[in-house]
Amino acid sequence: MDITPSIKEKLDLLDHKFQSIDQKTETHLEGLLWSKPITYWDYIQTDALLNLQIQRTTLPDEMVFVMYHQVNELLFKMILWEMKQICHAEAPKTAYFTDKLMRISRYFDMLTTSFDIMGDGMEIDQYMKFRNTLTPASGFQSAQYRLIEFCSTDLINLIDYRFRKSIDRETSYEHAMDHLYWQAAGKDYHTGKKSYLLLEFERKYKKEFLSYMEEYNTINLWQKFKGLPEEDQKDEALIQAMRHYDHTVNITWVMQHLNTAKKYIDGSGKGDGEATGGSDWKKYMHPKYQKRIFFPELWSQHELDTWGEEKNV
Repeated sequence: MDITPSIKEKLDLLDHKFQSIDQKTETHLEGLLWSKPITYWDYIQTDALLNLQIQRTTLPDEMVFVMYHQVNELLFKMILWEMKQICHAEAPKTAYFTDKLMRISRYFDMLTTSFDIMGDGMEIDQYMKFRNTLTPASGFQSAQYRLIEFCSTDLINLIDYRFRKSIDRETSYEHAMDHLYWQAAGKDYHTGKKSYLLLEFERKYKKEFLSYMEEYNTINLWQKFKGLPEEDQKDEALIQAMRHYDHTVNITWVMQHLNTAKKYIDGSGKGDGEATGGSDWKKYMHPKYQKRIFFPELWSQHELDTWGEEKNV
């Protein structure tokens, strides 16, 4: 092989790379002699991925349910990957901010349209049988979705609207967590008693949640937006991207989820109409009850008042 100027340049760059971390270039080059060529299945870890689907019943459509939720979690991971880049950028440019936000929105658009897989992809009779084996587990216990919320907005916008006046930036994160909107799905505020669903969720993830609440308190998407130059905050493309994301996550996606649940739990005429985790799922999920709004300052008063009741964009 001829050592062309192009190859020489690459070798010099490799040498510089390895010297910068106190490594010998010769050692790494020799290692290439014995390394195996990469394959698609090794790179994607196909075998491991396809062996993660484990049914609890013999009902075929349970596999659809398992795989669909695993795909959701993979998309949540992709969303968090993009969000972390925006939130940890020291001074993101408006174009960069907008591009990343639209990437995130496309993932949620995909999640929204994919509900047909659930809505039309399972026999109701099968679902109403295998769902009983899932109790007390619930999609409520998706930790990644909670992390997405913490990365999106100021904590006050995730607090149950009944308690927002009594909570501010001086409130401890632990106290704030006890009053997040989704606590209503598993907590009796009159007695303070938490359901098994909620207790197990917190046992597993509370430490991580508190860490995220603190980490993203000043670098969430809304704070990053407010940190842009005032003129950039008026950029129509960026504002539209912010509104689209807010509406997609907190209305469109939620309503698709709610309507799918209604079809199976209510529309089947079978079962007791309760969620597997025992939550008051209709009030917990419907956006008009909890007013889950990431960027309230970007909506008109009429849009805020009718949130979840009509199209906002």
